Amino acid sequence: MQIRPYKGVFTIPVTPFQEDGQLDLDSLQEVITFCIACGAHGLVSPVNASEFSALSDKERMQVVEHIAIINDNRLPFVVGSSGVSQEVAVHFARHAADHGADALMAIPPYVRKPYLGEIRRYYEAIASAVDLPIFIQNHPIGVPMSATFLGQLCRDVPNILYIKEEIAPVTHSVTADLETFGDDVEGVFGGQAGKFILEELRRGASGTMPACEVTDIHVKLWDAYQAGGDAPAREIFNRLVPLLNFESLHSINAYKEVLKRRGIIKSAYVRSSDTRPLDKYDHAELDILLSEIHDLMI
Repeated sequence: MQIRPYKGVFTIPVTPFQEDGQLDLDSLQEVITFCIACGAHGLVSPVNASEFSALSDKERMQVVEHIAIINDNRLPFVVGSSGVSQEVAVHFARHAADHGADALMAIPPYVRKPYLGEIRRYYEAIASAVDLPIFIQNHPIGVPMSATFLGQLCRDVPNILYIKEEIAPVTHSVTADLETFGDDVEGVFGGQAGKFILEELRRGASGTMPACEVTDIHVKLWDAYQAGGDAPAREIFNRLVPLLNFESLHSINAYKEVLKRRGIIKSAYVRSSDTRPLDKYDHAELDILLSEIHDLMI
């Protein structure tokens, strides 16, 4: 398992469903096996790309337990413990700590958006409940937080050690975080499917947290950057960007369709999506996009 500080591609497994909408734990096993085979540096679930908000409490805990068993301590496992209140988030955090989590990640309460004082108490409650490193996910679905406020939290709450930054423009947000409180955290990760990974890395980001459908290509890109800097990594990045742009239009529908085409999950069923299902033109475009990066896949 990777020793902290965490760096690299911390990939987000989707939550597979059967065509009737029920959990498909057999496909989840295939997803985790795929992520590990791709060389991912960590696993992150259940979070946005895992459709966490469409899972029942029981299902969320079931997903965590299943991933922990399959992973078997091979990769750091960051468990999403976001909740609609601090009590709910603490419940998920404690369950995660008892079932194989190496770290936690949480956005602020995301239904009734709290004020900053309540957000502070929310993270303090999670941190007091478990002895694990905590990622704050700064994402528009929650309450966007300034670098100044994040810095105060990181200084005041000892086990808040990482930020996943996704507030646009994310590259500027990464820089603001690092300049404001970089010495108070172990790392700032980018998100948004890795669309801005090269600029994030040049600005000092520790890694990226994309959905898992092309984890193998994200890892190749990471390895190329570590070995030779921007030039060799950009060759891979420029080939990957068209697919990432397509996915920015279609979100989880696209992630799951790619995984289905790759034979990793049985169904591309999506419970919760902010986009329409792929139509015949989308499928035709995806045919082209995948054919152009097929040689980069394992």
